[in-house]
Amino acid sequence: MPTQSVKRGQRAAMNPAVKIGALVLGAIVVVAVLVLVARGLRSLDAVEEFIQRYPGTSKPPAFSEPGFPLWVRITHYLNFLFILLLMRSGMQKRAIGARKHPAYWTPSKRGGRKIPFLLWWHQFVDVLWVANGIVYVVLLFSTGRWGRMVPTSWDVFPNAISAGLQYLSLDWPLTESWAAYNSLQLLAYFVIVFIAAPLAIISGLRLSSFWPKDAPRLNKIVSAKVARGLHFPVILVFIAFVVFHVFLVFTTGMRQNLNHMFAGTADTSWVGFWGFVISTVIAIGLTAAATTPVLRPIAATHGKVTTR
Repeated sequence: MPTQSVKRGQRAAMNPAVKIGALVLGAIVVVAVLVLVARGLRSLDAVEEFIQRYPGTSKPPAFSEPGFPLWVRITHYLNFLFILLLMRSGMQKRAIGARKHPAYWTPSKRGGRKIPFLLWWHQFVDVLWVANGIVYVVLLFSTGRWGRMVPTSWDVFPNAISAGLQYLSLDWPLTESWAAYNSLQLLAYFVIVFIAAPLAIISGLRLSSFWPKDAPRLNKIVSAKVARGLHFPVILVFIAFVVFHVFLVFTTGMRQNLNHMFAGTADTSWVGFWGFVISTVIAIGLTAAATTPVLRPIAATHGKVTTR
């Protein structure tokens, strides 16, 4: 019995770096196995015939125009910035846990609840992120660009399987994202925008100070326990998507891909690359600068900041 207790204690006290290392190593092993399986499948004639029939990209709708208009590029960058800020504030909140927070915020309106300052900042950025998302979705459907991100034919699914096999076999599909995303990208964007984002918003709202105190019916529909169990995994999905997205941008024609989003062109100049570098430095700088002393004046415009 004592030995078992010691082992449980050792597991609980495992260094976070060791846990992360084990997860990374496990992920590498899983990916390596999937690559071997995919390459083995592609040696079969039937699989190659399937890929020839479904090369990986569905034909986009006629109303879907090519290119990346300015509003797409602006909302894309703001989304990146807000997610970076949310990740930092979220990790800071988790790191503090049940310990006393260094600062608190109380809204100006009478009867408002005092909350940890980090929670105020997290919710403040959340509101900006949601507002940016609403603008994006409204423009997406009012311009017809939704056709690039919503399946409009059933062949998107076999094409997505084909694209996945090609990625995993390291013989990647030919994709011209200026005109249309490949089917796997299309489904990934659809899941992120129309499934993961709403889940993050609903679960985050349930855990926020915006949620009404006395709402038994609402609490039955979305319990705090369910929201807590859902919110963090959804955020991990976002992080995984961002990592894989950036990886593909840099490994499938970096200069052209960066020009799409940071210059609005389809050429291979270095303009988009330097736009990416400058924009990333600005985003990281703003995230690093988001400390209590810097944010206090913003919080003071609609509330009071205290240390207890």
